[in-house]
Amino acid sequence: MDPLTHALSGALVVRASAREEACAGHLFVRRRMAAGCVAALFPDIDFALRLVGTLDYLAWHQGVTHSLLMLPLWALLLAGLCARIGAAPVPWQTCYPACCLGIAAHIGGDLITAYGTMLFAPLSTARYALPLAFVVDPWITAILAGGVIAGLTAAHGRHAALGALLVLAAYLGVQAEQSRRVHALAAAQAAAAQAPFGIDVLPQPFFGNWLAVLREAEGYRIARLKLHPGGLPLPARLGAIDAAYHPPQRAAWQALAPFGADPAEASFAAQAWQQPEFAGFRRFAVLPVLERVEHDAAASCAWFKDLRFELPTLTPSFRFAACRATADGSWQLRRARGALWLD
Repeated sequence: MDPLTHALSGALVVRASAREEACAGHLFVRRRMAAGCVAALFPDIDFALRLVGTLDYLAWHQGVTHSLLMLPLWALLLAGLCARIGAAPVPWQTCYPACCLGIAAHIGGDLITAYGTMLFAPLSTARYALPLAFVVDPWITAILAGGVIAGLTAAHGRHAALGALLVLAAYLGVQAEQSRRVHALAAAQAAAAQAPFGIDVLPQPFFGNWLAVLREAEGYRIARLKLHPGGLPLPARLGAIDAAYHPPQRAAWQALAPFGADPAEASFAAQAWQQPEFAGFRRFAVLPVLERVEHDAAASCAWFKDLRFELPTLTPSFRFAACRATADGSWQLRRARGALWLD
């Protein structure tokens, strides 16, 4: 999720858990909410890994700072800081619950996207995902913002915050039902093809838009599906993205070969894919596919992308190439930026 949504989620869950009164020795409600907000931003401190390298960041983002096992420790560190900030320092124990809730809200927000979160790092690097929302979902942000505002201004702020969380749960329930429908459509397509497929269902921008991916040894079959008629006025660039999704009855399933359709390019791309210099991208990519092969005087490059980070009409994020130098045949890694802020 984006930073604003994370911050709002931390403030809201703390407000929903905080009683109206402020007793002696306890934080006031607003200060609790501020602690939850900051704690909900904390896990993305691993953004600093970009200073080491983009692939290092991609490999370890949503790792130890997003771990349920490490949550008590991170909350303890943040509670110690929180207790010392302000005109009247308080015992760290009064900040600790808010910090725990804020970090937990962040982990939950990332868990419902497609990236994958290492819930049990450092004991396990396995990533878990329940992809119900795109990384930027204005409906989720609006629900959280409304709940925070009501929690601060309403006569019964805690009840208002709890109500917002119920609305959010209902929205995610609708998303879960849409995901189930898309999975069923993909399963029917696989059955019609009479071939074994793995199925991935990924949320896309704008309510009701989904990417269905059938995985097989020879590559992928993908369809961009729209389960809601839409109708919201969108700027031209956003409208072009939304227009790429179609109702199931008009869905077009596109076949994608992992190393491209051209035999000569596919041979080179397969060789490039196996190079040791490309190991980092191989570990990161869940749905990799060749974007293009290009040649210049200095090198020949096979560029790959991950279907999780591709949107219609936009340059994909997290694109990497294995390039063979013309002069000596050595291999090197290259990176190209995408259109979105997350790249």
